[in-house]
Amino acid sequence: MERRVVITAASAITPIGHGKDQIINSLLQGISGIKPLREDALISRFIHSKVYGTVDYPINYDFKRQYRKTMAPCAYYACQVAKEVLEESGLTSEFITSGKLGVAFGSIHGSPITQRDIYRTFFGATDNKDYKTIGAVDYLKSMVHTTAVNITKMFGITGRVISSGTACTTSSQSIGYGYESVKFGMQEAMLCGGADEYDTITVAVFDNLLACSTAFNSDPQRTPRPFDKLRDGLVVAEGAGAVMLEEYEFARKRGANILAEVIGFACNNNGGDLILPNLNGITNTLKLGLENAKINSAEVDLVSAHATATKMGDIIEAQAISNVFGDHPYVVGLKGYMGHTMAACGSIETILSLYMMQEGFIAPTLNLEEIDERCAMIKHVQKIIQHPVKTAAIQNFAFGGVNTILLIKKIS
Repeated sequence: MERRVVITAASAITPIGHGKDQIINSLLQGISGIKPLREDALISRFIHSKVYGTVDYPINYDFKRQYRKTMAPCAYYACQVAKEVLEESGLTSEFITSGKLGVAFGSIHGSPITQRDIYRTFFGATDNKDYKTIGAVDYLKSMVHTTAVNITKMFGITGRVISSGTACTTSSQSIGYGYESVKFGMQEAMLCGGADEYDTITVAVFDNLLACSTAFNSDPQRTPRPFDKLRDGLVVAEGAGAVMLEEYEFARKRGANILAEVIGFACNNNGGDLILPNLNGITNTLKLGLENAKINSAEVDLVSAHATATKMGDIIEAQAISNVFGDHPYVVGLKGYMGHTMAACGSIETILSLYMMQEGFIAPTLNLEEIDERCAMIKHVQKIIQHPVKTAAIQNFAFGGVNTILLIKKIS
């Protein structure tokens, strides 16, 4: 007998707010989290894109020093949302440390801030004394699984650890692998998500690939523009998201507040180009997700599109959505509000879809003013809609040709 998997807690730190109330308010009010790129004396003058999805509000961290010393900004974000999810879930400390709870959490590349400091010291060193300025824990801050293991350390979690590092599908894979871990009896619960921090290096990488938005540098809140005729590229952003997944009967018996059920997950690879999106690969992933969820496309009310606002990416995704879902479900590109939060985007977009499901509305794609005719074959949302969402699909795609889809359903 297959086990059902439910979400019992969720928390996000995003450019449009921290926590459910702030985020919902931003969605309802059409508030953008895009700000001017911070000046970086070494890098920013070479970057064409001057915008960033920024977490520019204070966060009250109360972590003890024994935990802080191995944490860079991305781990701070991760541990904060993990703390909030654990508190909201109501799981006991005995359960948390029992080995029945695991962690699936990742970032794109650990802490680029720490990595840059290490490399600057290493390549600028003139004698052995200079190397001593590299901290003993700097590697622990910069390693790709820093978010996952800092969470396990802070909360004493002894179950399995999965740390996906597949760029933009990192946290959607984390939720998907957490779902499979619970569904197939490997864990009773999984804390899943992703986080990435602010750094101009990440902007420089995408800017060098001519993938970043540059046309709205003087008016940051008008970009990115998913599916819009004037879109000109993605906007790099920071943030974190986390959800608690539990086996349904375990959650029900302990009286947990069940927010939604995860009913399906699929992940595959295009098997070709490592950068360009692939229509067949994405289409196949969406079909596999429906098969895994044992539903048909007509049962999906909302699609949260990856929709980075790149010229070809949005067109190919729209074609794939049309191939699989037709023009039935509403389609929203949530990156219009906050930019591309990198490793965190899958978890954050899952959480925002969950919030809309709970509150009975669908937020419009921010900055979608004139739909590109090449993306017009799907049902875009350009104003707030009061509409019940029973089933939502969250799509994410990454460099390396990795494609994911998550399907969540409202518990009636």
